[in-house]
Amino acid sequence: MAIDEALLNSFNPVSSAPVLRLYGWSPPALSLGRFQKAGEVLELERCNASGTVIVRRITGGGVIYHAEELTYSIVCAPDQIPPATSVKDSFRVLTSFLLAFYRQLGLDSCYAVDAASEGICLGERTAFCFAGRESFDIVVNGRKIGGNAQRRLKNCIFQHGSIPLLNMARVGLSFLRDRSPELAEGAGCLAECGITIDRDRLQAQLIAAFEASFGVVLSPDHLSSREQAAAERLYSTKYTRKRWNLEGIDDENTA
Repeated sequence: MAIDEALLNSFNPVSSAPVLRLYGWSPPALSLGRFQKAGEVLELERCNASGTVIVRRITGGGVIYHAEELTYSIVCAPDQIPPATSVKDSFRVLTSFLLAFYRQLGLDSCYAVDAASEGICLGERTAFCFAGRESFDIVVNGRKIGGNAQRRLKNCIFQHGSIPLLNMARVGLSFLRDRSPELAEGAGCLAECGITIDRDRLQAQLIAAFEASFGVVLSPDHLSSREQAAAERLYSTKYTRKRWNLEGIDDENTA
């Protein structure tokens, strides 16, 4: 999470090239949405007893349990992506490579707005990410696969999301105060869709889908010295502190 924020803070919309970052989680962790309070949504004693890490994202949304997944983040300027009619529409633009990725795997994927049946509410706020659906969340076999969230700064877009290899939604739900089983019923994963190829091949196919969707060629890179320094500072002053992770208080940016 510190690296994601460092990439966003270091991005220059005039001179920086767009960034696609792919990563995973070790050990597994719970991430809270930017405006959630840990004590209100999580059973903290259970989290502590199991040694489960809790971290806070810079994006909104509900709790996600990160394990057995491929995670991506994108940093770009609005004029570096195909035109979007609104902030909401930019989700459609920036998730189009995921839609293509799932379809290349042979899955019948679509946006939630195109699969919504009568009685399904889109955009409803939920404490648990996989219990709710946004219009441009991706659905396979009637189930939401992964989650995506976005943050905007002036002339910068940051978006990240998850591609679940295994369905860990019920494990994640077990750490919440509200553990109603139906909250995890709408979550899906690649394994349940019959996709069991290894992570390296999946990552290569995701990169190919990204390049084809946006008409670009990606070049492998590493953190610049500025980005590395920013990530290390954020890690030590923010992402290892309970005031940020549990309460959402950013001491460095609190007047």
